[in-house]
Amino acid sequence: MRYLVILKVAFRALRRNKLRTALTMLGIVIGVGAVIAMVGIGNGAKAQVESRIAALGQNVIMVFSGSITRGGVHTGFGGAGTLTVEDALAMQKEVPGVSAVSPEVRSSAQIMAGNNNWSTSLMGEGVDYLTIRQWDLSDGAMFTEADTRASAKVCVLGKTTADKLFPDEDPVGKVIRIKNVPVKVLGVLKSKGVSMFGSDQDDTVLMPYTTAMKRFAGVTTLRSINVQASTAGQMAEVQKGITDLLRQRHRIQGGRDDDFMLRNQQELAETMSATTEVMTALLAAIASVSLLVGGIGIMNIMLVSVTERTREIGIRMAVGARGRDILLQFLIEAVVLSSTGGLLGVLLGVGGARLITMIKEWPTLVSANSIIIAFVFSAAVGVFFGFYPARKASQLDPIDALRYE
Repeated sequence: MRYLVILKVAFRALRRNKLRTALTMLGIVIGVGAVIAMVGIGNGAKAQVESRIAALGQNVIMVFSGSITRGGVHTGFGGAGTLTVEDALAMQKEVPGVSAVSPEVRSSAQIMAGNNNWSTSLMGEGVDYLTIRQWDLSDGAMFTEADTRASAKVCVLGKTTADKLFPDEDPVGKVIRIKNVPVKVLGVLKSKGVSMFGSDQDDTVLMPYTTAMKRFAGVTTLRSINVQASTAGQMAEVQKGITDLLRQRHRIQGGRDDDFMLRNQQELAETMSATTEVMTALLAAIASVSLLVGGIGIMNIMLVSVTERTREIGIRMAVGARGRDILLQFLIEAVVLSSTGGLLGVLLGVGGARLITMIKEWPTLVSANSIIIAFVFSAAVGVFFGFYPARKASQLDPIDALRYE
């Protein structure tokens, strides 16, 4: 009952100066709202990065051609085609835990279809590429192993490329020209969206890697190979198996650097997550400054309140109130200010995050943890910044307080 009475007195004191109370809470409201909104933006960016990494497929290991030194010139990773089709076939046959392999050749070209033309990327891939990438067809069919062996002039179009070349008709069965070579369209891919690097994944043409190597890219080596492990638990084992196999096939002696490079989704996810976590922490730290300013405002107003209510404090002490009762009284007032501001700030932060998503189309993700932490932190601000004024009030001498005018 005693604490209930103290709480009622606290609310009565705060209602006595409504405008001052509202302005004092405003700093906490803005601080909590800013923290929740900024953390929501950071979490949304992280979730978007994770979804785009997941779009690469499941349990995928990317093998890139490495570097060589010729005439004292070091080409750097990816600077030389050190991988071969035979390397890819050997991975499929000899490395335990490998479920699918797709050799990859990339180039670009101007493509024509009737009166339309479009510049896009050409990707020579194996028949397992769509399985590795978990990419479905919206129409038609994928090229076959027989097409790969025959270096057939066939392809599958990405959604963007198909819309540019065939805006008002079905592309399946039609013929496009790539560098004046007629190529038959077998199918159209479902939309995949923007990649984690910001490029349009749907703006592409897939064809057998043998066709791309012989007819368009004019190369005999590969720049990369996509490998899929059977399970996530076998990723490390498969990577080691690929490394041992390629070192053996490329006759790399012990102590010498690899002429290839392996990357997997987990490494990409960890790198990108670390970046987004730093950004989220930075945004939250900047927004927390508002909470600090709000706390200073609470301390300032509570000190003013102690000065204004010195005579009241003296009367309370004269009729039997103890120092800790006065301390608790002013401390509860500070916590009520900060907690109420925290609740309003939560509403502002959630609403602000949704508004940002609607207006700017930025992905935001407001978690329950961020709301709880922001609210608890706002209450802690009230305790921290309200303790000194409350302690000062509790230490007033009753006689001096009664004499105060």
